[in-house]
Amino acid sequence: MIITSTDTVEGRPATQYLGMVAGEAIMGVNVFRDLFSSIRDIVGGRAGGYQAALREARDAAFADMTAAAQALGADAIVGVDIDYEVLGKENGMLMVSVNGTAVRLS
Repeated sequence: MIITSTDTVEGRPATQYLGMVAGEAIMGVNVFRDLFSSIRDIVGGRAGGYQAALREARDAAFADMTAAAQALGADAIVGVDIDYEVLGKENGMLMVSVNGTAVRLS
């Protein structure tokens, strides 16, 4: 499956547009990870716990979107957009949503 943020796949024109596909993932953020990230913010450095949670949520959202495109018989997803949101009481949840257009290529 080709996944791209561009509107086309160079050298392989779309022969059929199958519709929008999307994937979402919402992850709770661990209290202990918050604590250690706060400490790291004070002393400097990267917040590895948050990075891992973000990567996990992004991978899950892409997997859902890819599965939806495969169910339609798509060869590619074009025009992919990624959005990140912090949700919940005291910003305790992270949402990643991805969407694009499923297409068949020549």
